[in-house]
Amino acid sequence: MIPSVRLSPAPAAFAGSSLRTKSASIPSISSLKPSKHVVSSLRPLYLSPLDGSYTAELKSRRQPLDFRCAASSAADDKESKVEVVPAQSEGAQRLKISIYFATWWALNVIFNIYNKKVLNAFPYPWLTSTLSLACGSAMMLFSWATRLVEAPKTDLDFWKVLFPVAVAHTIGHVAATVSMSKVAVSFTHIIKSAEPAFSVLVSRFLLGETFPVPVYLSLLPIIGGCALAAVTELNFNMVGFMGAMISNLAFVFRNIFSKRGMKGKSVSGMNYYACLSIMSLVILTPFAIAMEGPQMWAAGWQKALAEVGPNVIWWIAAQSVFYHLYNQVSYMSLDQISPLTFSIGNTMKRISVIVSSIIIFHTPVRPVNALGAAIAILGTFLYSQICDP
Repeated sequence: MIPSVRLSPAPAAFAGSSLRTKSASIPSISSLKPSKHVVSSLRPLYLSPLDGSYTAELKSRRQPLDFRCAASSAADDKESKVEVVPAQSEGAQRLKISIYFATWWALNVIFNIYNKKVLNAFPYPWLTSTLSLACGSAMMLFSWATRLVEAPKTDLDFWKVLFPVAVAHTIGHVAATVSMSKVAVSFTHIIKSAEPAFSVLVSRFLLGETFPVPVYLSLLPIIGGCALAAVTELNFNMVGFMGAMISNLAFVFRNIFSKRGMKGKSVSGMNYYACLSIMSLVILTPFAIAMEGPQMWAAGWQKALAEVGPNVIWWIAAQSVFYHLYNQVSYMSLDQISPLTFSIGNTMKRISVIVSSIIIFHTPVRPVNALGAAIAILGTFLYSQICDP
């Protein structure tokens, strides 16, 4: 039975056997007058053979429906696809971190080599430290001016919070440079591997923080190994030893100030270190002039040119550039990894610096001295494994 179809407000229905008799009364489309209030919920009924041309047209019209079904199927399989995408991103992230670490260690080794070369020929650590900060600041200002790097959005509050961090960074940087001007690079980094011990002691006695027993136990090989290495050091110098110790203490306070003050600050690692370098340069410059002065620099420069030649210019430029680059990469890597992973990477960095400096500068090392260094490094590694932030 064919259902009735309403074509106009006037009754013109037809059904079943009366189809032929009623068809003559159906008005033409052109004769229909539009009505302002015609509302119909009935749709026309189309009858077509199964294999007709209209069936193909319907199939083409159903294509969007097929597309929606595919989308729905993808939505249903969302959970299975989510498992695949992170697996790919995790692999890419590991590769990225590996590149960061390799670049960080290589740049640090190169910096320490050229820094020691400069200090041997031009023993003015205050000026050398200033030039390192000045070079990095100039590089970042140029990058911001040319829009190679997007400049950070900072305010007065940001610079106020950054000031104590910059003070601690300046002291740590200068103290480490003073240390390397007096003793071997390997010895400085052996003593600097005791930085975790300073971190725990400062946090315990000045900040009132408590730590589990394994943390305190991990400090024993660090302190014992550093003490053994210091006692057996052939080129021991008290100024160099104290410089490394002061550097450890300063960098501990730098980390504390940075963690407390930079919460909620949306500045990337690269730009954060750039701002830190600029403020440290402003702080350090007057002290460098007061401690050494242009007259000492001029005399030392003439002596360096006479003994080494123009190569000293390249050494100064290289140590300044690589100092900024290795610190910049370390802060960039800190954006991508946890503090624990960063601490482990820092420990491995010291091993690479100690070994490479001994090989390049032919530093004499006694077996007991090497044992002390190995114990200290091992203690630092154990500390990083226990203290998972």
